[in-house]
Amino acid sequence: MTLLRHTTDEIKPRKALTVNAAKTCQPVGAMYAALGIHRCLPHSHGSQGCCSYHRSALTRHYKEPVMAATSSFTEGASVFGGQANLLKSIETIFQVYDPDVIAVHTTCLSETIGDDIPQIVSKADDKGFIPEGKIVIHCNTPSYVGSHVTGFSNMVEGMVKYMSTKTDAESSRFNVIPGWVEPSDMRELKRLMNVLSLDTILFPDTSDVMDCPLDGTREFYPAGGTPLEDLKASGDAKATFALGAFGSKAAAETLQKKCEVPAELLDLPIGLRATDRFIDKVRTVAGIEVPDELTRERGRMVDLMSDMQQYFEGKRVALVGDPDQLIALSEFCADLDMRPVYIVSGTPGKVFEQTVLERLEERIPEVKIANGANADMFLLHQWIKQESVDLLIGNTYCKYISRDENIPLVRHGFPILDRVGHSQFPTVGYMGGIRLMEKMLDAILSTQDEECDEEKMELVM
Repeated sequence: MTLLRHTTDEIKPRKALTVNAAKTCQPVGAMYAALGIHRCLPHSHGSQGCCSYHRSALTRHYKEPVMAATSSFTEGASVFGGQANLLKSIETIFQVYDPDVIAVHTTCLSETIGDDIPQIVSKADDKGFIPEGKIVIHCNTPSYVGSHVTGFSNMVEGMVKYMSTKTDAESSRFNVIPGWVEPSDMRELKRLMNVLSLDTILFPDTSDVMDCPLDGTREFYPAGGTPLEDLKASGDAKATFALGAFGSKAAAETLQKKCEVPAELLDLPIGLRATDRFIDKVRTVAGIEVPDELTRERGRMVDLMSDMQQYFEGKRVALVGDPDQLIALSEFCADLDMRPVYIVSGTPGKVFEQTVLERLEERIPEVKIANGANADMFLLHQWIKQESVDLLIGNTYCKYISRDENIPLVRHGFPILDRVGHSQFPTVGYMGGIRLMEKMLDAILSTQDEECDEEKMELVM
C-alpha cells in the first residue's frame, strides 16, 4: 500500500519495465487446462520451485488441492538438459500414479536449454515407459512470453494435436472449447447445451475437478474432466464452438485443419449480447429451435437490466484481466449504460483493442485500452489518478487500488486470493449475467450507503 502512495498521474513511456503485471505465467494456464482432462496428471518440465508456484497459484484461487508432477531440475539438468529427468519422470508416474494422460508443459529453464519434448516422449515410448492405452501430450510454455491465457491455449491445442481422431463414424456431437473460465462456467455451458438438447464434448472441463464435493472420500483423480474417449471423438464432431479467441481459437483452427471439423469462433458468452450470439450461432449450426426455458431465462435477465439501469447509467468503470473476458465484459457494461473507460490486459495480442472497439460500437469515445507486457496495473492506477472511476472490476490485486482510491471493487477473473466461493457461481450465460449485475450493483450501492451523510441514508434506494 505504501508504494501506491508514490503513483503519479504523469505517464512516461516504458519499454523494458512492467510494474504489477496484469497477468501471470504460461505454465499456470497450461496446468489448469490439463486438469480439465479426466485422469490426467500435469507435468512441469523444469525446476521443483516452478511447479510449486504453479500449483499454489491455482490452489489459492480454487481452494482445491492441485496434483502435478515435476522433472525437478538440478544444476546438472540445467547444464546438460532435462531428457534423463523427463524419461525417469514418465516411467515413475505411470508406475506409481497410473494416470491415463501425462500433460507435459515446459518452463523458462527447459525452453532456454532447448529440450525437444516430442523427441523425449518418443524415446520414452521406445523404451516401453508409456503403457498401452496411455498417452503423453505436451505444449511449449516459456514464462518469458505470453501469459497464463496463452499457456492455457497452447495446452488445449496440444490436446487436439495429440488426441483428436477423425474416423468414418457418423456423429451428432458438437465440441465446445470454453476458454479459461471457472468450473462453474463450464458446468453452465454444459447445462445450456443440454437445454438445447445437444450432445456435447466440452474440453477442457474442470468442473468436478477444481470444485469437488466434500463427501468424506479421497480420490487422486476426481470424477470430472473430459474423458480421453471424448477428446479422441472430437475429431468426428459436427462443429466446434470456440469461446474466446485468445483461449480457444488455436485449438479450434487446428482441429479444423486436422479433422475437418468446422470451427465457429465466438466471444465468451458474458452478458446479454454475447450470450445471444452464442445461442443463436448454436441454433443456426445445429438447425434447432431455442426452447422456451432459455427464452424465459433471457427475459428475466432483460427485466433485471431494466430494473437496474437507473443505478448503472453513466457510471465510469475500469476493467483489468484476461482479454476474452474483458471483450465481453466491456460490451456488457456499455449495454447497461455504464461507461467502461479503462480496459487493461497483460496478455499480448494485436486484435484485442480492435475487438473491444468493435464491441463498444463507438459508444465510449473516451475509452483507453492497453494490453501486452507494459499494460500493467501501475498504468491503470495512473489513468485513475488522472480521472477516477465509479467501479473497478478485476482480480484480487486490484484491491490495493480500490482501497487507495476508495473505489468499489467487483472481484472477477484470475486470481482471486482473498475471497472464497467465487468459483462456484457462473458468470457466463443469462444466469451468469444476472449474477454479475447483482454483484456490480451491490458494490456500488454498498459504497453509497457507507459514504453518504446520515440524513441521506435511505431505506429504499
